[in-house]
Amino acid sequence: MTEEEVRATQAAQRRYNRIAPLYDFMEGLVERSRYSRWREMLWGKVDGSRILEVGVGTGKNFPYYPQDAEITAIDFSEKMLKRARAKAEKQKVKVRLEQMDVQQLDFDDDSFDTVVGTFVFCSVPDPVRGLKEVRRVCRPGGRVLLLEHVLSANRLLAWLMNLANPLVASLIGPNINRRTVENVAKSGLKVEQVTDLAAGIFKLIEARKV
Repeated sequence: MTEEEVRATQAAQRRYNRIAPLYDFMEGLVERSRYSRWREMLWGKVDGSRILEVGVGTGKNFPYYPQDAEITAIDFSEKMLKRARAKAEKQKVKVRLEQMDVQQLDFDDDSFDTVVGTFVFCSVPDPVRGLKEVRRVCRPGGRVLLLEHVLSANRLLAWLMNLANPLVASLIGPNINRRTVENVAKSGLKVEQVTDLAAGIFKLIEARKV
């Protein structure tokens, strides 16, 4: 990575380390009202026995992990990962947790049957680079499943999202104006289906490595 990309990644890590103690509380209401059922929908589409979750955060997806799969989960924030480790131990979740940056995955090519991310590529400094790494470690024919919020197609709402994005990103981490569907295609993955979940902003993206 360039020096500028390294600085951007370090800044993102600091933001997520800062909000880690409050992260579950901050999203508690929307998690119960919407996100939880979307997570269940996403994990119901997972194929294969070797699964990678990128951006595990505090472990919000743990309740939806398939019981018979070998799951590895990564995050670049040590404080988010610390909370995920505690949650995995408490909930007796079988998962291999590692601190790692999705922009530089320390896995061999073609290592996983499915790669999953939920609200991750809104925060990755170079999302296309991260998605190319996801493609690299996914086996040929394997699936990539993403739950993301993206820039609205509505011009007025998109303008407002772009205007608010610097403040939102600096305070709580995620960028709210990413074009993640387009970024998935740019990475070389084949976008197979995009499901609009709410307001044209929340999307379930299904892609495959061909």
